[in-house]
Amino acid sequence: MNGIRSFDSRLVRIPLHRPWGPDVTSVVVLPTRVELDDGAVGFGFSWTPTIGAEAVLALLQHDIWRTAIGRDGDPEAIWQSVWEHLHEAGGGGLTTIALAGLDLALWDARARANGCSIADEIGIRHRSVEVYGSGVNLHYTTDELLAQVQRWIDAGHDAVKIKVGRPSLAEDVDRVRAVRELLGDDRRLMIDANQRWDLERATTAMQALEAFDPAWIEEPLRAEDLPGHIVLAGRTSVPIAVGENLHTRQRFDEFLQSGAAGVVQPNIVRVGGITPFRRIAAAALEHGVPLYPHLLPELSGQLALTLDGAGAAGIGPAGSVLVEDVEDAGFGELGALRGPSPVRIADSRLTQTGSPGLGLLFTEGFTS
Repeated sequence: MNGIRSFDSRLVRIPLHRPWGPDVTSVVVLPTRVELDDGAVGFGFSWTPTIGAEAVLALLQHDIWRTAIGRDGDPEAIWQSVWEHLHEAGGGGLTTIALAGLDLALWDARARANGCSIADEIGIRHRSVEVYGSGVNLHYTTDELLAQVQRWIDAGHDAVKIKVGRPSLAEDVDRVRAVRELLGDDRRLMIDANQRWDLERATTAMQALEAFDPAWIEEPLRAEDLPGHIVLAGRTSVPIAVGENLHTRQRFDEFLQSGAAGVVQPNIVRVGGITPFRRIAAAALEHGVPLYPHLLPELSGQLALTLDGAGAAGIGPAGSVLVEDVEDAGFGELGALRGPSPVRIADSRLTQTGSPGLGLLFTEGFTS
């Protein structure tokens, strides 16, 4: 067994060029470093936009550190037992966000030891994957929103996502109509309510917004409301996308088995890292539901290159995978990386650059 010799973590706060709202002007990354008995070193991270960063750091520096030292350095061998160790503090959420910091570092160490990228370590299935333009734009004026959509069009995107959930449904309708007119009929439009509606409001909203042919409605209800999602799926013809705020494979299984999920969007950090992400991807494939990873394109894009989309009737060509790129929010764009990005995005396609491991080494230059 190649055991874990050391594990450490820190907290850095990264200012956003385009605030996600008056109370979200930065995001937090918690870089991690693991060293194995044979000298192999790996670098990972945990991440949270606003809530719980210090709690995640405490879990990393106390509970995860204590249980990791001396354990097997194989991420797939160790993940379940560390998750069970943390479970008393919660099956998902802060615990899985923190656990991702260990899991990603161990996968990085494995790939670096083998002299390859994480996508090559897992197994490449796509030379490139499609990227869609996305933004945290509910607070934008309509003119600002349309200007952002135009930038995505100019960048070559054929699929874009905007926020809905304004206080007045009429405002949502007017904004979605304006975006659809700018996009035309050939480009795909996705809408994201970020859990702002209850079931009745969601039903009414979707009856009004279906006219604009959205490819999916994302998080129309609170993430925990599985019964509500089941009912809403029977009331709208628009696929329901879930997963950004589901934290365990068990929750994904429940949504997949219920038939309520038309698209699943696991966030690789929030579910606990690459190990559980791959298990969720296998479950989605088994149910024939497309999986499009949430946010963090420098990480999720590399994993997307390894996904088998066969059998999933997605919104693009059969077997295709979509990666989300929020405008001006990539780690490279924010100046958060010490080296080049491990992915390249051009003409709405993402490719890897061949950086070893995850290829994500974070700068020391932000406020800790």
